[in-house]
Amino acid sequence: MAIRETNHVDDPAQIWALHALAWILSEAGRADRFVALTGIAPDDLRARAGDPAVLDAVLGFLEGHEPDLFACAKVLGIAPIELIAARQRIAK
Repeated sequence: MAIRETNHVDDPAQIWALHALAWILSEAGRADRFVALTGIAPDDLRARAGDPAVLDAVLGFLEGHEPDLFACAKVLGIAPIELIAARQRIAK
């Protein structure tokens, strides 16, 4: 089956946000805190992972807890400010 064009993501901000979501969900305690703070149910999260509102919530979650922001940025190999800037680009 061919990949549809709509599945292609060119914007680094969206890519970083999706990787950040994966990082958040990789640890149960952090994932539970994300769900509790954002109110995004796990099933809804699966269905809407690429939605700009969800990506904004992901980056906002990291921005709200500096240790997570720095740890995630380190894993992604980017500066924390890049994740903050990514949120601003997604929120436009």
